[in-house]
Amino acid sequence: MPRRWRMRAPESIHDVNMTPLIDVSLVLVVILMVATPMAFQSSIGVQRAAQAGKAAIAAVKAERVEITIVSADSVYVNRTAVPRASMSLLLKPLIQLSPSKTVIVRCADQVPHGTFVEILDEAKQCGAANIAVVGG
Repeated sequence: MPRRWRMRAPESIHDVNMTPLIDVSLVLVVILMVATPMAFQSSIGVQRAAQAGKAAIAAVKAERVEITIVSADSVYVNRTAVPRASMSLLLKPLIQLSPSKTVIVRCADQVPHGTFVEILDEAKQCGAANIAVVGG
């Protein structure tokens, strides 16, 4: 009788490797331990939104001066149209009356870069302590 060779299946590991599962679980525990105290600490005071919001907007608008550059010859100072040549005459007293001396500058897309920089320099010469440039 011929001998038959039996093919033996290679021995394999049938146990589940728990190491990756334990590693991921421990990382999640550490993340939760760090994040949980931050979720419960809040320094934001909640007030009546309608009253507090209106008062805050009015206070901020009173503290700052807004300049909108429409073209090389035309600007708006606090939503009042002003010729570019006489802008500093209106701007200087407004900045001096402002407690924070903050100037917000908006510029149209078609305005030349040189005009924009000149207006920033002029605001600084009129006494602006902080100048913020806003897009749009």
